[in-house]
Amino acid sequence: MSLSGVYVTAVESRPPGVLSGASSTGSSRGQRPFGARVKAFVALTKPRIIELLLITTVPVMFLAEQGVPDLKLVLLTCVGGYLSAGGANALNMYIDRDIDALMDRTSQRPLVTGMVSPRECLAFGISLAVISTLLFGLTVNWLSAWLALGALLFYVVVYTMILKRRTSQNIVWGGIAGCLPVLIGWSSVTNSMSWAPVILFLVMFFWTPPHYWPLSMKVKDDYARVGVPMLPVVASNKVVARQIVIYSWVMVAVSLLLTPLGYTGWFYTAVALVAGGVWLWEAHGLMNRAKAEVTGGKLKEMRLFHWSITYVSILFVAVAVDPFLR
Repeated sequence: MSLSGVYVTAVESRPPGVLSGASSTGSSRGQRPFGARVKAFVALTKPRIIELLLITTVPVMFLAEQGVPDLKLVLLTCVGGYLSAGGANALNMYIDRDIDALMDRTSQRPLVTGMVSPRECLAFGISLAVISTLLFGLTVNWLSAWLALGALLFYVVVYTMILKRRTSQNIVWGGIAGCLPVLIGWSSVTNSMSWAPVILFLVMFFWTPPHYWPLSMKVKDDYARVGVPMLPVVASNKVVARQIVIYSWVMVAVSLLLTPLGYTGWFYTAVALVAGGVWLWEAHGLMNRAKAEVTGGKLKEMRLFHWSITYVSILFVAVAVDPFLR
């Protein structure tokens, strides 16, 4: 089928509800137990990814408030953000169900196993998009609502439907969708924009490629098999590692701009320097191993991937704590 000019290959999948083997609940083949169905719909939202998005949203609310923001507002923003990102992720799975069926790392997703049908997934994703936009607009503010909807549409249309299968720069520009929660966190408190969220937006923009490319290096055979041109698929490890180092240096430099502009103090600066230093050590270590043509497990590309998640968590916790130490 064709979606906005993107050809999606039809892949035969299991009938809805037919799992590969008996389920852990002991139900017979072909049945879809209620509990398993609930878990499947939750899985469509990719909760682990959304956890990271909320980590970048809530601390910015503390920075915008220069203290503790209204807790009801925090809750509404988190719920709205979860529903919006969840809708985007569900629609992403709907569009990518053909290649998900062929990739090892996505072979157990609900659409591939048949626990959720494509029609159910599409309706679920659209429903979450509508509900989240209205929730933001009616209970937070409409600026946050449009930012959330923009992030959803950017991820689904620009990244998933246009960039992902066409260019090795897919994650660079497609990652913009994952940067917008920073702006949403700020706008939910102030109903406006400022340089502080823009700087943190740029931190996340330059963080995304060196965060995702190490994982892509690990599973590049999966992407190659389905024709998705992630950078590690079309370039050597040395080229990818060099790009990772370049983005890493820019990311760390941008993260330090908050203090001279007066938004943060000594605590955030110290944390940003230490965490950024560890990141650069790991990035250069990966580049040195790639230059030495180390391959397989000895390349240790996942060290940087795991540290990247720790880094962004530490950095944004410092964003939230800093106002109390100034």
